[in-house]
Amino acid sequence: MLTAVGDVLALRIPHVLRTALGPHWEFTADGPRVEIQHPHRGTPYHPPRRPPSWKELLHSLQTAFADIGVPRDDCLPLRWGRDTELTISAVQALDPFLKDGKPRTYRCGFLPQPVVRFTGERDALGDLCDGFLTSFVNVSHVQPIERLDEYGAILDGWLSVLSQLGFHARHVSVHGTLTPWRRREVAGITLHFRHLDLGIGDIVLLWNVDEPTRMAVDLGAGLERLAWARTQQHWHDLIYGRFADAAPPAMLDAIRTATLLLGHGINPKPRGAGGATRRVISAVDSGVAHLGVSAIVREMFAYWSLFSALRVPWPRIAHLIEEELRR
Repeated sequence: MLTAVGDVLALRIPHVLRTALGPHWEFTADGPRVEIQHPHRGTPYHPPRRPPSWKELLHSLQTAFADIGVPRDDCLPLRWGRDTELTISAVQALDPFLKDGKPRTYRCGFLPQPVVRFTGERDALGDLCDGFLTSFVNVSHVQPIERLDEYGAILDGWLSVLSQLGFHARHVSVHGTLTPWRRREVAGITLHFRHLDLGIGDIVLLWNVDEPTRMAVDLGAGLERLAWARTQQHWHDLIYGRFADAAPPAMLDAIRTATLLLGHGINPKPRGAGGATRRVISAVDSGVAHLGVSAIVREMFAYWSLFSALRVPWPRIAHLIEEELRR
């Protein structure tokens, strides 16, 4: 069933995308691999003179999605507890529809979803490479679809969103393989976006293996990566601002993630979701507890509060981190 459905979709997708995007794109196919590029892709790129604030970037995204008929929905809870202890992707909003056979989703539309993942790419010393964070915002458009042309329209809409953010089509490309993958009840085909040579996200066509007519699209990008691609700033300056040189990146990443977890009421525990909180705090130098973490926690709290209200105030979060470091 997977092979038959996947083969049919793989054959149809190039035509669907050509129809959606129009004649101003170049399509290259090499077996199952496909690449979509703008014919004027060699033109120079100029970043903005004044990088937008995170609040401005989020507002631009919300407005751009609304302009193409995709309203913003509420974020998923950070504590998940189904297949993963924590929310790791906005695609989990589609679980009832794709996995349970129910005609509903948890969320639908544009989601600027905070997530926590421990799978970021690392260098030879074990430090996160530029472009990767333990916690970040998964900018997503999650949507059940009935026809494959809706998939093409969602991709075309995303290019319109990128345009409103200041990206130009000539610097954006799409690439990937049309070979389907499978994870238990769900199969999919993934294509990736690049801005110049930097990966910024992907679009995934999903379907239920036993009921292939139950299809959905998950279009996702990292908000922080979008800002990095657009501004061309140094990664750590972009993410940590005035705190970029205050501590090693691993410690800053840990405090950033701990602020998100504790802000959602996920306190340190030996296992489960709280085990993730204990794990990230353990990356903070215990000597920091003597000086306190309130300044950077307040900064990170303001960032995470842009996307959904945190249950725990920032002074309490700073206290919990310091107490855990003294433990």
